[in-house]
Amino acid sequence: MDVERFIKGRVRDIDASGIRRVFDLAANLQSPCNLSIGQPHFDVPEPIKAAAATAIHDGFNRYTQTQGTADLRQKVILQLQEEFPSTIGAGEETHLREDLDVLITSGVSGALVLALLTCVGPGDEVLVADPYFVMYRHLVTLAGATPVFVDTYPDFQVTAQRIEPLLTDRSRIVLFNSPSNPTGVVASPSCCKEVAELCQRHNLLLLSDEIYDAYCYNATNEPGSDLVHCPSPASYSSDLLLLRGFSKTYAMTGWRLGYIVGPQPLIEQMTKLQQYSFVCAPSMAQIAGELALETDMSDIISQYRRKRDYVVERLLPYYELTCPGGALYAFPEVPPRLQQTATEFVESAVAQNLLIIPGSVFSQRDTHFRLSYACDDAMLEQGLDILVAMAQ
Repeated sequence: MDVERFIKGRVRDIDASGIRRVFDLAANLQSPCNLSIGQPHFDVPEPIKAAAATAIHDGFNRYTQTQGTADLRQKVILQLQEEFPSTIGAGEETHLREDLDVLITSGVSGALVLALLTCVGPGDEVLVADPYFVMYRHLVTLAGATPVFVDTYPDFQVTAQRIEPLLTDRSRIVLFNSPSNPTGVVASPSCCKEVAELCQRHNLLLLSDEIYDAYCYNATNEPGSDLVHCPSPASYSSDLLLLRGFSKTYAMTGWRLGYIVGPQPLIEQMTKLQQYSFVCAPSMAQIAGELALETDMSDIISQYRRKRDYVVERLLPYYELTCPGGALYAFPEVPPRLQQTATEFVESAVAQNLLIIPGSVFSQRDTHFRLSYACDDAMLEQGLDILVAMAQ
């Protein structure tokens, strides 16, 4: 059989992940120092695991409603009502605005697939900040649309001033991600406000991926704090799709649980698409998700803030580095005097038993590299020692 004739254009236009190449290079390494993985290094908290196990043993193993269980959706609504009372809340404690709705999804990745397949197609353009999460470019391509890259170097802020000159009559979506993967940069409140206003002014849909919203190291839940929550465009507009999930905050990466909130007509279409694709998010994960939303993760966030501080302290004397305000990553520039691309630099690092990711995986440039500090302290120290030595 000539199987090549069955592989169609949109799939051919998607490159295999450059992250896979790093692992191919490292295939023969013994116990490498791994700063490449964007996955929390702690396990799911025990009470959340117990809730899922109880649900399984109690027989909660069947399909749920496509839009998610009523109890989890209500928990999400309560959280959003508290965080965004003036834009998403309805002025009543248990309701969203009547023109909005919530869909429980198979992870934020699932939400991205549903959103893009629903909202764009051939001829449409999606504005994507560069650097970007590796999945964005390929999902836009899969939807038949064209990614338009917004250069955000060197500070990695996705500003309205950077977006507006790239708009055309084919522009449909601005894809916004804060805290950012791969840079760790957190969008400022003014940036969130200006981008939300830009989208309203030009009748664009703002898609705000906030999977790392809990990892915002300048935010605090203490009374009187200047910043209680991570800045979000949802504080300034309800004309958006807000995507959040459980994978990073609670280490539930394999449980595939997220949600999307937005205008009711769009959520209805995404729910229909989910019915014929993912069907629903995993049932036992949804039960556990209710408890997760009540779980205090502040100690974990404090640990990661300390890891962030250590990365910055060690690397700043040797690398150009925009201080990451959140997420699990730093995105240093390869020192120009080394006269190496980021890909060449990463190959050199792999030869020294260190796994990091070249910036070309996340960007049209190949000048920076991503490291993840989602690892134990000993491994992080080992990796930073290697990076410091490589820069000297």
